Amino acid sequence: MVKSIKKYGKQPFRLALLHGGPGASGEMQPVAEELANDFGVLELLQTEKSITGQLEELGRQLTESADVPVILVGHSWGAWLGFLFACRYPEFVGKLILIGAGAFESKYNKNLMNIRLSRLSAQDRKEAERLISEIESGSCNNEVMKAFGHLMTMADSYDYDENVQDTVVLDMEVYQSVWAEASKLRDSNELVRCADGIRCPVVAIHGEYDSHPADGVEKPLSERLSDFKMIRLEKCGHVPWKESQSQYKFFQILKEEVMQKL
Repeated sequence: MVKSIKKYGKQPFRLALLHGGPGASGEMQPVAEELANDFGVLELLQTEKSITGQLEELGRQLTESADVPVILVGHSWGAWLGFLFACRYPEFVGKLILIGAGAFESKYNKNLMNIRLSRLSAQDRKEAERLISEIESGSCNNEVMKAFGHLMTMADSYDYDENVQDTVVLDMEVYQSVWAEASKLRDSNELVRCADGIRCPVVAIHGEYDSHPADGVEKPLSERLSDFKMIRLEKCGHVPWKESQSQYKFFQILKEEVMQKL
């Protein structure tokens, strides 16, 4: 597991961060660097090309480097991965924090791409549609995915902070193989049923401007989890730490939620 575990701050390492994508390694680096001022933090990079592989990889990473049980913080796909992991390995997770999670049921997600495209300029929308065609053909590369990811970040942002360093390294193979599985999990409701196996507190932090619908997180999880809290951030999109007007509030909330468990 060379370079798949990055450590920030000092022991104990009770805070573990999971990036999105799938395959967007390094995405959580700015979050790790901010939290390391107060906590021991692990940034965990997932390299496996299946959900089972990533769950097992995460278990190995935590066994090797963490002081369990940990507070698991996942963004986007990482939120789903953390959710699946907390169900399968509840003894590893003391608290689960979901940031910008995708909807847990398909019915909430029907207009996602239309919302995103409607927020782009005509030129960018045309380019996004071209990139979508390449991605759906299965023949695109990491550069195509990076260009598409940038456009979607713009569409998903309320007030994007250009000063935040781009730390993401994309892996198209990981994205295509893992996302194909993940979408099937959601469509079959197997994803949301994992709530039945979660024993720890769960907190969702979600930007009001995020094109991933907050209701698709709050409603399914509040109905199934005994200890669930939803926090909605105003003037905030999908990636809170890249939002000029809400990043400070986001980190304030995140640190408070971490402190409550440590």
